[in-house]
Amino acid sequence: MTTFKLNQDAPDFTLPTVSGETFTFSDVLKEEGENWNLIVYFRGSWCPACMSELDEFQNSRDYFDKHNIRLITVTHDDKESLEKMVDEHDFTFPVLIDENLEFLSSYGVHYHDEQAPYEDHGTHGEPAYFLTDDQGKVLYQQRQTSPFGRPHPNEIRKIVKYIRSNLK
Repeated sequence: MTTFKLNQDAPDFTLPTVSGETFTFSDVLKEEGENWNLIVYFRGSWCPACMSELDEFQNSRDYFDKHNIRLITVTHDDKESLEKMVDEHDFTFPVLIDENLEFLSSYGVHYHDEQAPYEDHGTHGEPAYFLTDDQGKVLYQQRQTSPFGRPHPNEIRKIVKYIRSNLK
């Protein structure tokens, strides 16, 4: 499993967005400003816990925008389901499609497959969270092996505040 040490460069990635654009992580790092990046890998549009969490992130957009934190979400769900999800929930953050599980692999996201000890909606990636600074250095990471126990957006806000107040 891929692991990162804090302050290590997060891997670059290029993925299609639900809106049909191409998103390249290294390109957003070149943008002006000191934007941090919160990358959230979610199970899919079929997951009620994920939809609740993404709704909370959408409701917290003002906070993240005010604190210069770019919210990026990633999943391997199919484009049609994701288009419907974005439309129904009015998500304004990028939703990236990890079609070939490249992000999942390079970021060490847990993959629930046929070898798992219990059945859980077939094969899919589990929730994972990566916070980077404006240079792409990893400041925080958490990978789940099930849908539960993930940090609530309010906890992410506390983590951001804690890290910012304790940066060297």
